[in-house]
Amino acid sequence: METINQRIANELNVAKEQVEAAVKLIDDGATIPFIARYRKEVTGGLTDIHLRLLHERLAQLRELEERRQTVLKSIAEQGKLTSKLEAAIKQAETRTRLEDLYLPYKPKRRTKATVAREAGLEPLAISLLKNPSQSPQQLAKAFVAPQKGVADIEEALEGARDILTDIIAEDATLLGRVRDTQWQSGVMQSRMVKGKEQEGEKFSDYFEFEQPLKKLPSHRVLALLRGKSLGILRLGLEHQLDIESEQKKAAVCESIIGNHFSIHNRNRPGDAWLQDTVNFAWKKKLKPHIDRDLTKQLIEKAHLEAVRVFSANLRDLLLSAPAGMRSVMGLDPGLRTGVKVAVVDETGKVKATATIYPHQPKNRWQDAKRELTSLVVKYGVQLIAIGNGTGSRETDRLVAELKKNQPELKLTSMVVSEAGASVYSASEYGSQELPDMDVSLRGAVSIARRLQDPLAELVKIDPKSIGVGQYQHDIDPKLLAISLDGVVEDAVNAVGVDVNTASVPLLERVSGLNSKIAANIVKYRDEKGRFKNRKSLNKVPRFGAKTFEQAAGFLRIQNGDTPLDGSAVHPESYTLVERILKKTDLTMDKLLGNTEVLKSLPVTEFIDSQFGEPTVRDIIAELEKPGRDPRPAFKTATFQDGVEDIKDLQPGMVLEGVVSNVTNFGAFVDIGVHQDGLVHISAMANRFVKDPHEITKAGAVVKVKVVEVDAKRKRIALTMRLDDEKKQPAKASQKDRSFKPNTTKKPTQIPNESAMAAAFAKVGKQR
Repeated sequence: METINQRIANELNVAKEQVEAAVKLIDDGATIPFIARYRKEVTGGLTDIHLRLLHERLAQLRELEERRQTVLKSIAEQGKLTSKLEAAIKQAETRTRLEDLYLPYKPKRRTKATVAREAGLEPLAISLLKNPSQSPQQLAKAFVAPQKGVADIEEALEGARDILTDIIAEDATLLGRVRDTQWQSGVMQSRMVKGKEQEGEKFSDYFEFEQPLKKLPSHRVLALLRGKSLGILRLGLEHQLDIESEQKKAAVCESIIGNHFSIHNRNRPGDAWLQDTVNFAWKKKLKPHIDRDLTKQLIEKAHLEAVRVFSANLRDLLLSAPAGMRSVMGLDPGLRTGVKVAVVDETGKVKATATIYPHQPKNRWQDAKRELTSLVVKYGVQLIAIGNGTGSRETDRLVAELKKNQPELKLTSMVVSEAGASVYSASEYGSQELPDMDVSLRGAVSIARRLQDPLAELVKIDPKSIGVGQYQHDIDPKLLAISLDGVVEDAVNAVGVDVNTASVPLLERVSGLNSKIAANIVKYRDEKGRFKNRKSLNKVPRFGAKTFEQAAGFLRIQNGDTPLDGSAVHPESYTLVERILKKTDLTMDKLLGNTEVLKSLPVTEFIDSQFGEPTVRDIIAELEKPGRDPRPAFKTATFQDGVEDIKDLQPGMVLEGVVSNVTNFGAFVDIGVHQDGLVHISAMANRFVKDPHEITKAGAVVKVKVVEVDAKRKRIALTMRLDDEKKQPAKASQKDRSFKPNTTKKPTQIPNESAMAAAFAKVGKQR
């Protein structure tokens, strides 16, 4: 049996020694960002992606191993653990296989089979199974025992059938074989619940739907499950698409059972009874069990893929371009309730708030312009961030008119996602940060700050509330939280954090820190003043040596005692920088950013027992651009004038927009009409696209062409293939159309159980 470390190494296609080194660091308390950035020599250069997968698989396989030991102990205590069974349990690579093996020995409630065994009917069942040449009725006479509750021959045979049904349904090898067959040839069907046409209109694509299980994409699985939970759809698993009658469909699985137990219809006295028993076992036990297993497998696979999509989108959004520390006005649009206004200075501090009423019913358009102008002039506003909620285009038009009438103000404006702003407004941290401000105005502050620095502001919000996933509210909360927390942690540490300005939510995401230490840092700098160097962090309560090791390289101090404290160079590597200074005979000011000198340095000359080649190269690269921000340059999108509502759209229009979300089937783009349009995956490029993330990402500014508009259903089909003259196929719609399988096509082969397990391991979860 492979060790856990060896198995992970095989799955990640890396050396076992690399995995062992990483596991030791993790067990010693090192974080993934720290290991990925500062322990490359130890792990042989494992990336943060490798390490995240390794960390996840390590937890899963340790959980599997713990379950394995529990199973072995339970069976041993029953006195039923044979060497063959023990070997099979130890070789089980998946939770499913392990539970199949344990099923016959798993403590369960009292069943009909239990009662039949207590009545002494097991020998009858085994005898009929082993020798069908016997007459069931004749053999059963000897087992009639009214004192044991077996009144007649019929009851004796019924009890024997219950026992054989249990034996059939609990055979691990048979379960695996039937499960694989059903996965290979099964089909998911959905039908509309009678009378739900109007209520379930958005699920109309699934009113008459069926698709092979193994081809069901995650977003369809989640859509089907959502429809079922809302009472709109009825779901069912059917089998063998190329066989018409239900009788023949069942016969396929029954023949597998018969072959496994050598039950064949040869006109022997016991054959008919055994065939009936097989049919009973399939319908009453195996099929419901297998259907539950396959549905669970579909759900877990869909959850994994949905989490992957959500994580990718969240990473892109967190690492989207910051506008920088400039004075910004945030506008949280509203019609009847007015537009909430907040002005923040270069550091994000709130300077002013207001509420204006330019729209219906008050229509104070000119008053609103005058008030905005006054605030812009008074506080030197350079950027205006407009939330993309109700009234955003109307508010955008107000700002556009302001800019046109007063070009000397040199204002830049853009519409930004306000997803999660209301969550922040009502949150405990929002109350602590802006205690004397009305909840409705806090949203405008959040909108302004997220334009300055999306990462710093979005970390204050629960990632699930940011709205860049697919069916995220239907996903396993624990699985989603673990993945999204990892994404936020990686993003924060990739950028680095200014310890003298960062908020508690931002600091607590830094490697090695938690909410308590983050709060202590903020309290210390409030009381003692700004940190002048990284060493002074050690004076913060609970900021010990281990915390310093994990966090110091990601905490930046600008304009401090040494420029290195504002870079990603870890303090443990400062001695290496001193050697570089000595080698070049330059001062720190002359060395930093001196690309010509740094690129000419002989890397091998600085390698020793403490610093390997990866660290030396990383430090030289950091000295070239100290404290560099990995995020892209700031860019704004311009919505087309006169296109403010879905009714303003016409096929053929070429518009600029912002990608709001990326799913497995395409990308949603905000084009400024209060309804995002969909660029289907087939319309993203003039080539086959496997993953929409290859083409674009959340927050990207893109040009799209309008293909089709369905105002009634609020669906907008877009394309990124701007040179297309012909209309795109109808599948480029807001939701994938239902799939009608070719029932005459022979199903393709799928991997066996172990191969499927290996495939599932690559996406990070196994059952």
